[in-house]
Amino acid sequence: MTSAPRPTTELSADEARRIALRAQGLLGAPDRRSGVRGVLRHLGAVQLDTISVLARSHELIPYARLGAVGRRTVEDAYWKDTHAFEYWSHAACILPIEEWPHFAFRRRAYRDRPHWNHQLPDGTYDQVIKQLRAEGPLTATELGGAKRTSEWWDWSGTKVAVERALMYGEVVCVERRGWKRVYDLAERAVPAELLHDELDDAECLRRLVRLAGQSLGVGTRADIADYHRLKAEQVDAVIADSGLVPVTVEGWGRPAWADPAALLTPPRGRHRTTLLSPFDSLVWERARTERIFGFTHRLEAYVPKPKRVHGYFAMPVLAGGRLVGRVDPARAGRTLVAKQVTLDGVRAVPAVAQALVEAASWVDCADVRVERVDAPELREALVRELAVAFG
Repeated sequence: MTSAPRPTTELSADEARRIALRAQGLLGAPDRRSGVRGVLRHLGAVQLDTISVLARSHELIPYARLGAVGRRTVEDAYWKDTHAFEYWSHAACILPIEEWPHFAFRRRAYRDRPHWNHQLPDGTYDQVIKQLRAEGPLTATELGGAKRTSEWWDWSGTKVAVERALMYGEVVCVERRGWKRVYDLAERAVPAELLHDELDDAECLRRLVRLAGQSLGVGTRADIADYHRLKAEQVDAVIADSGLVPVTVEGWGRPAWADPAALLTPPRGRHRTTLLSPFDSLVWERARTERIFGFTHRLEAYVPKPKRVHGYFAMPVLAGGRLVGRVDPARAGRTLVAKQVTLDGVRAVPAVAQALVEAASWVDCADVRVERVDAPELREALVRELAVAFG
């Protein structure tokens, strides 16, 4: 590990917050010409998740930045013309196709992994590759079955084989069809000029650390490592040569690095008012979210219902560059139901109402019903704002 040079830039906490918002595409005019693909490149990774309340998370990410964008438009932008691929980054993520070479370090690590949780019958892997070559693209079901039993974890040998091939980089997920992965051979799906593992680990890591810094604007080592789920020592080995510059941030109490381009001009422009997916990269890292926004964010979908505080899929509300509340949404026909709303005081009411109205319109709901507000005295004010908005 090389020692970092002394920081020459000092940022206030407010400057760091605004730099982070701009880096995440949530401050300033959105690049509508680049659309969803521009959002993907700007963020570097868009997380996938099975939960769908208003929409799936990978749809909510561009919505939060661009506003109402058609769901078919989103899917086409990700998958059409081999623009992206799915791989393990922060979690299961959609990634820009040009980053394929920079995940060679992770593909190599998977190939060298000494053991797996699932046993693979002899010959199954080769059979899956042979079938994809002859018939692909195919889902696991089309390959011969995804599960042995109805249990979600009980994968068939075919599913184990194709997922292993995905990790190795021999197979690519080329789209999601009814939320099932559609697999094809990498040699067919990845452009020839990108289909290689020639970059050594250090070059891959330098690139991903630099990309994380650009997508965060400014971050600690832990923030940067978390973005693509790198190890601390991997970040330490390359950060001095990544192009990021050391900075100090008021109140952070630990070293930080910034994208030098983010320091050239003060972040200015229009703030988005929107509901955020709990899987939005703005709030991926819990400690960072608390440090920047003073906001404790936790997904409670996997928390037992009696222990939930804010709800199953509580979506943070962004307004004026702050996180001002939460909404746990649901659908009832063409009504968006705010099952539980948390408000950061009366000043948050108009912003939360605006975010709910826009989200309702996007998912073709005609009105919003508020069920519970954590501060009951604010419920009437929120309902009144919504009534005005719906005329």
